[in-house]
Amino acid sequence: TEIERLVKQRVGQDIFRNALIVFWQGRCAVTSLSVLPLLRASHIKPWADCENNQERLGVFNGLLLAPHLDALFDGGWITFDDAGRLVKSPLLDDASVQLLGVNSELKLTHLAADHHPYLEYHRQHVFKKA
Repeated sequence: TEIERLVKQRVGQDIFRNALIVFWQGRCAVTSLSVLPLLRASHIKPWADCENNQERLGVFNGLLLAPHLDALFDGGWITFDDAGRLVKSPLLDDASVQLLGVNSELKLTHLAADHHPYLEYHRQHVFKKA
């Protein structure tokens, strides 16, 4: 009933998370949820797609998100425009949107211009379009 595993861990993930906690003031970038153990350090441009460590660990390539928003964002079910407004994938049906509590009123706080290139990448390469 037990198995021993060798685990590959991303070096610097804790540095990235701590930088996001400072930048987003310990709150979800969208909902303002402040329960730190629940918040996820989410890459805008995925780790695997980053060209260097500066992109991987840069605070502007990250959002601190509540778990449901992190899952939706990471999976491309939602994204954000350059004004920080939430954009839902047309592949996410209205009933699911309602159950998840996701709506067009949700918006990123403290968005900086340096986030824009990463958000553009997310919209072009991660976001699920019709």
